[in-house]
Amino acid sequence: MSDPPAFAEKPLSLFSSDEAPATQLPNGRTPSYIADHRKRLRARFLSGGAQAMPDYELLELVLFRAIPRQDVKPLAHNLLETFGDFNGVLSAPFLRLTQVKGVGEAVVTELKIVEAAAHRLARARVMQRHVLSGWDALLDYCRTTMAHRVTEQFRVLFLDTKNTLIADEEQARGTVNHVPVYPREVAKRALELNASALILVHNHPSGDPTPSDADIDMTDKINAAAQALGIALHDHLIIGKSRELSFRSEGFL
Repeated sequence: MSDPPAFAEKPLSLFSSDEAPATQLPNGRTPSYIADHRKRLRARFLSGGAQAMPDYELLELVLFRAIPRQDVKPLAHNLLETFGDFNGVLSAPFLRLTQVKGVGEAVVTELKIVEAAAHRLARARVMQRHVLSGWDALLDYCRTTMAHRVTEQFRVLFLDTKNTLIADEEQARGTVNHVPVYPREVAKRALELNASALILVHNHPSGDPTPSDADIDMTDKINAAAQALGIALHDHLIIGKSRELSFRSEGFL
């Protein structure tokens, strides 16, 4: 018995669809049922925005450019079932994405362009801004860039004397539950940037932002190194999948 067609070539029937399986016309044109569906989705997006669309339809819009003449609805559903939600799909690692049938370099490229644009937009809302008065925008930025990562990342936000964000830098990457951080290097970088205050941020891929003993110990050491140089540590944020934890609010600082 021969193998069934690849997912990208024929939609799986387990998903409800208002479209027939994709076929290419002899003249190379996109079949009308696909072209009409894409036209309707684009019109609905332009008239109502993303709020008017479920995740799978928004994902379809992204996939249209990568897969021009096929029904992408089944692939959109499959990606969401694999990675949980729209943000999870965008931030999924390259290799994990390519393990999904129908996902190739073109699809990954489109997804990563959208992810990069989201990060750039969120970052623009906090850079060179007064951080403490724009705390919600800062949390949005941290969630966007870190909540769905599958390994730990440690970032330091450097502030000037007016608590304006002057630099946002990744200090280290780690495994699923550990990231190496060197307090002396954090303090050294703060001096190089002439920073007056710091905010530490790292994520917990497990989704639970509860700090570990190592998190608390590392924060204490960075705080001690910063205080010795007259630099304030405003907070340490741990980003989980659905919520975040503030060391300052929880009494750890």
